[in-house]
Amino acid sequence: MQLRYAFRLYPDPGQRTALAKAFGCARVVFNDAVRAREDARKAQQPFPKIGELSTRLITQAKQTTSRSWLGEVSAIVLQQSLRDAETAYRNFFASLKGTRKGPKLGAPRFKSRKDTRQSIRFTANARWSLTESGRLNLPKIGAVKVKWSRTLPATPTSVTVVKDRAGRYFASFVIDTDPLADAERMPATDRTIGIDLGLTHFAVLSDGTKIDSPRFLRRAEKKLKKAQRELSRKQKGSKNRAKARLKVARAHAKVTDARHEFHHQLSTKLISENQGIAVEDLSVTGLARTRLAKSVHDAGWASFINMLRYKAERYGRTLIKIGQFEPTSQTCSTCGVKDGPKALDVREWTCAACGTVHDRDINAAINVKTAAGLAVSACGAPVRPGAIPAQREETGSHGFPTAPCAA
Repeated sequence: MQLRYAFRLYPDPGQRTALAKAFGCARVVFNDAVRAREDARKAQQPFPKIGELSTRLITQAKQTTSRSWLGEVSAIVLQQSLRDAETAYRNFFASLKGTRKGPKLGAPRFKSRKDTRQSIRFTANARWSLTESGRLNLPKIGAVKVKWSRTLPATPTSVTVVKDRAGRYFASFVIDTDPLADAERMPATDRTIGIDLGLTHFAVLSDGTKIDSPRFLRRAEKKLKKAQRELSRKQKGSKNRAKARLKVARAHAKVTDARHEFHHQLSTKLISENQGIAVEDLSVTGLARTRLAKSVHDAGWASFINMLRYKAERYGRTLIKIGQFEPTSQTCSTCGVKDGPKALDVREWTCAACGTVHDRDINAAINVKTAAGLAVSACGAPVRPGAIPAQREETGSHGFPTAPCAA
C-alpha cells in the first residue's frame, strides 16, 4: 500500500521566493483550467480534454506576454496542477452520480492567492533528488534543508511540498510499503480487544484499561483566546494583522500536532498488541451538532479510527466497525439482557436480570467486542449465543443455556 512520510523543510529566503512563484504559477494554471471548463459548460460545448488544456494553458501560454512567467517554474508542477483540476471534476461528477462514497462534493472553485495553505507536487520524472548531505534538491528551487526525523523505508515515487497555515514548509513523500517487511515488524498475536470511545476517557478497552482524554484544545483555550483577541484588534490588511494571524495559526497547529501524535502512538500500540480490534462506528457529524461539539472535535475520533484502519490494513490486522445503533451501553455483557437506555451521568449500573454491577464504559467496550464477533468463551464458542426463540415465560430475556459446554 502507499503511505505518506512528511518531513519539515527549512528553505532559505531565496528558496522561499522560488517556492512562492511555484505556488502562484500552479494556482494560476488550476484557475485557468477551471475557467476553461466553466466557459465550455456555459457555451454548452464538450469539456476540453486534459491534453488540449495542457497545450493551451501551459505550452502556448508561456509564449505570451501575460503568461511568460510560467516558464520560471518546473513544467511538472504545472502539469500536476492540471491533473488536480481533472481529479476535482472527476470526483464532482462521481459524487453527482452517487458512485463516490462520502458527503456530496461541489464543483471545483477558483483558488485564491490569499489561501493560507498551498502545495505543489513533483513526480519521479521531475528530476528531483536527495543529495548526499541529506538535502532535497528540487528543480528551479534548489537544495532545501530537511529535518529527517526517521529514514525512508523505500525510494519515494513523488514528493509534495506543502506550506501550511502556520507558515511552515513540509515535504510529503509517497512510499510503496513492503508487505513482507511490515509482517516482520508486527508479528502475529492471538489477542483481541474492543474499544469504547468517549469524552471523559478517550478510550476504554474491553480488558478494563482506561485511557484518559488529553483534551489538547481545552488546555490551550486560554492561550488561543488571547491570540484571537489580539488578532481581532488589528486593522484589516495591515502587517500587524498578518503577524497576529500567524500567531493564531501556530497555536492551532501546536494543538493539532499534539493530537495527531497522541493518536499515532495509541493506534500503533493497539495494532501491535492485538490481532483483532472492534470499534463503534460513531456519527461524529451528528454529535458535532450538539452542545458537546467542541469536546467531540477535540477528541478527534474520526482521525483515530482512520489511523486504526490503514494500520490494520498495512500490518495484516482485523478492524471491525459495529453499527452506531448497537445498544452497547444498554446490554449486560454477562447475561446479554437489554436493560434499557440510561442517562449519561449514570456511570455504574446493576443488571436487573443477573445482578452484575457494571462500569458503563467497560461494559460497553465488552459489548463492542462481542458484537464484532471477536469475543469467545473458554470453550471456544462465541460469548453471545445465537438467536433462541424465547419461551412464553422468558419473553424479553435471552439468557445463556445452563448446560456445560462440550469438551
